[in-house]
Amino acid sequence: MRFIDINVLLYAVSRDPAEQDKAKLANDILTDRDLALSVQVLQEFYVQVTRVSRPDAIAHQQAIRLIESFRRFEVQDVTSAIMMAALDARQRFQLSYWDAAIIEASRAMGCTEGCLKTSTTARTMPASG
Repeated sequence: MRFIDINVLLYAVSRDPAEQDKAKLANDILTDRDLALSVQVLQEFYVQVTRVSRPDAIAHQQAIRLIESFRRFEVQDVTSAIMMAALDARQRFQLSYWDAAIIEASRAMGCTEGCLKTSTTARTMPASG
């Protein structure tokens, strides 16, 4: 199973002409059935696509419909265990908490690979402790 990050979802709905290659790739990824994401990814997606300062912002109802569509993939809740593991990973690997939480949600789901582009840089982390 592959874990998808917010950037895949954001590129999939982008109407920016400069991002059309990325949009096509993102939409190709989203045709796979063996994908997973977390509640955090869905929350971040909503905040980013409805942001007033975004040039191609979408309305609340359209964002809700997209989130409902993305729920066809397996969705990991953010639990207290995931939060604690993320706090540990944040410290150990010098990540932002949010990036660590995404990685730990992916691990909790048993994802073997990810379509991740973090806000800092792509990082490879060991599968366990």
